Amino acid sequence: MQRISILLLVLVACFATAMQAQAPAPKPGPELKKLHALAGDWTWEGEYKPGPLGPGGKFTGEFNCRVILGGFFLQCRTTQKGPAGETQGLRIYGYDPVNRNFPSQGYSANGSTFSGVLTVTENTYLFTGKLVVAGKPYQGKATFVLAPDLASATQKGEISVDGRTWTPWFEEKFTKVPSAAKK
Repeated sequence: MQRISILLLVLVACFATAMQAQAPAPKPGPELKKLHALAGDWTWEGEYKPGPLGPGGKFTGEFNCRVILGGFFLQCRTTQKGPAGETQGLRIYGYDPVNRNFPSQGYSANGSTFSGVLTVTENTYLFTGKLVVAGKPYQGKATFVLAPDLASATQKGEISVDGRTWTPWFEEKFTKVPSAAKK
């Protein structure tokens, strides 16, 4: 009797594996189109406000986003020139169907990191998360508003040392680079 049970278990496992191998590859859900709207090449300019990260100052940059891994993720590379010089960054966004949000991870060439969640309502993207800058933890939040034509955006951010008191962190304006303008 035990041999029959083991044989049945092996047959069920083989059948399930065979069925899974024949299932079509998953495709990104419609939620990911919200991220795909950010794909492309962007320029931006902005200003850091005086606060816990320093005295502030103006900056400019490039933001290049690409849909990767079958459309399930968005990868953005940044180059920014500002008060601290030039630095590069990498951000990865995906979709969490359980929590219905977009987890995000970011890394900067100056060693800074961030992790958090992006929630999207129409053309408004709200990021909340944790940053580590020069070995010190902070909390950040930013609101990115994409224009109806999907060719420009504004963003404002706030930062907190303790999670209770928030101060202005930055303001930015983004402009999408038309495809014909790329070299």
